[in-house]
Amino acid sequence: MIPSTFDYTAPSSLDEALKLLHDLGDDAKILAGGHSLIPMMKLRFAEPEHLIDLNNIPGLSYLKIEGGMFKIGAMTREVETEESAEIAVHFPIFADVAKLIADPQVRNFGTLGGNLAHGDAANDQPAVMLALDASVEIAGLDGRRTVGIDDFFYGFYSTAVQEGEILTEILIPIPTGRSGNAYHKVERKVGDYATGGVAVHLELDEQGICTKAGIGLTNVNPTPLRAVRSEAALVGTSLDVDAIASAAQYASEDCNPSSDLRGDIDYKRHIIRAVTKKMINKAKQRAFKN
Repeated sequence: MIPSTFDYTAPSSLDEALKLLHDLGDDAKILAGGHSLIPMMKLRFAEPEHLIDLNNIPGLSYLKIEGGMFKIGAMTREVETEESAEIAVHFPIFADVAKLIADPQVRNFGTLGGNLAHGDAANDQPAVMLALDASVEIAGLDGRRTVGIDDFFYGFYSTAVQEGEILTEILIPIPTGRSGNAYHKVERKVGDYATGGVAVHLELDEQGICTKAGIGLTNVNPTPLRAVRSEAALVGTSLDVDAIASAAQYASEDCNPSSDLRGDIDYKRHIIRAVTKKMINKAKQRAFKN
């Protein structure tokens, strides 16, 4: 199908974009990579009267370490996190997830900020950000605010980004000690949305005891889901077989999948249990190599 008629503006500054959003209100939509918005426009599920393209705004695409945080500009392309050697030191999970997102065309232009701001539990990055305990910076005409990732996803396609605001930055705390992380999803075919996916981040002390665990689940809940009981089952343990089995079981019990063409509820719970176990072990192996 063909989208409805719309006007198009490509502002050259963030302030200009925010002013346009304020003036146009509900009639405007933000365009970043466009891989979620444009298909919805073609199907006329979304019919904005005005598109505001962020691609000409400088200073929104970067990867940097600052103040104990790894900072990602919202317009950073997925492929940039896949190829960054600097990121791989602390967060090899980004290479894991990037390789599983759609296809090279999407990864070359799709943005991390757009992946999060879309608010789709089937996207891969939300689970990763939950596991890494990220926060996001949101800009508006009144200034900027920071929102923890647990408070970011409100509901189905709904986030903390309000009318007249733009997500500008993602912040991830850099572990000070031994750590490891990993992501995997089961998909029907290459490039498909996840039947179920799991992101895991672990931090260990010098004795190999887990001091922090983050586990995010993909596409098995109406909103991106943190596996709280699974995390608690790992903290304070040596990540032994029993602790890992308990965490995997809790993840399968606490997710809320629905039956669809990708599988029924029991099948998806089985996937979450198996992939959680596998990703905990992979993150553990990476932590011991650090």
